[in-house]
Amino acid sequence: MPTLASATVGARLWLLIEHDGPWASHLENCDLPADIAKLVRRATERGIRPQLIRRPGRRTRRRGQGLRVLVGYAAGENPWLAGGVIAGPDDLDLDAVMAGVVPESCILEDEPVFLVCTHAKRNACCARIGLPLARRLAEVLPDRVWETSHVGGDRYAANLVCLPHGIFYGSMSQAAAIAAANAYRSGEVILDRYRGRAGIPEPSQAAEHFARVHTGELSVGGVAVESSRSDGDVTEAIVRCGEVRFQVVIEPSVFQTPCGTACAEKITTYRLVSLDRLAPVRYATPALT
Repeated sequence: MPTLASATVGARLWLLIEHDGPWASHLENCDLPADIAKLVRRATERGIRPQLIRRPGRRTRRRGQGLRVLVGYAAGENPWLAGGVIAGPDDLDLDAVMAGVVPESCILEDEPVFLVCTHAKRNACCARIGLPLARRLAEVLPDRVWETSHVGGDRYAANLVCLPHGIFYGSMSQAAAIAAANAYRSGEVILDRYRGRAGIPEPSQAAEHFARVHTGELSVGGVAVESSRSDGDVTEAIVRCGEVRFQVVIEPSVFQTPCGTACAEKITTYRLVSLDRLAPVRYATPALT
């Protein structure tokens, strides 16, 4: 099953809140402590994506120690992630996060964070595959891995999210997750099982993917969609790879899930129509006389 261009579009800003559970099928239906519920509501109102997180294998609740949070700004070329323990929901400046500024109650994280969706009540596969994956990844990267609530794309379980960039992977095995996490820590992506970068329209994710495949460019910041336009179902994008630009044209393609009539599900993905290298623009100036 193709995973490309399936990262969650509406996730440029992140709020991760430590809460051991239980987690209902949908976040808005969870029976959360009042302070966490208020923090989730404040984030949602501002377009910040809230996620519940917990340490793999641990179910010890924090009592009387405040709320442990991580906030992420995943937009642009210089994303960041910051963490802290706050006394209450009003002690976290979410407006600062929207402006791309680290809140005063948090400090910048100097290492990436990895989220594995283990949200059983949303999809049983997320727990069945995600739980052992999260525990294994946590053995390799202690204190950098969290179980998390639904991140989008249950069909791609197990899902891995790399922050602060918001890099999504799907259909992950334990070995693939370790490889992807190590690559990200080195500033690179792995194209196998790569879903895309969150917060970017799906056609742009697809254009980026095909440009990476064509050039072999794997650095996280080495590829960027500079502009795009759509005409019906066809999208044309200008994609920069290092110092080179490409015109990438894509269109939707329907993929039938392997289980066929058992699920009767079709997935919309993208196919490459054309990819052409653009000649560099040279601005001529009249000779001085």
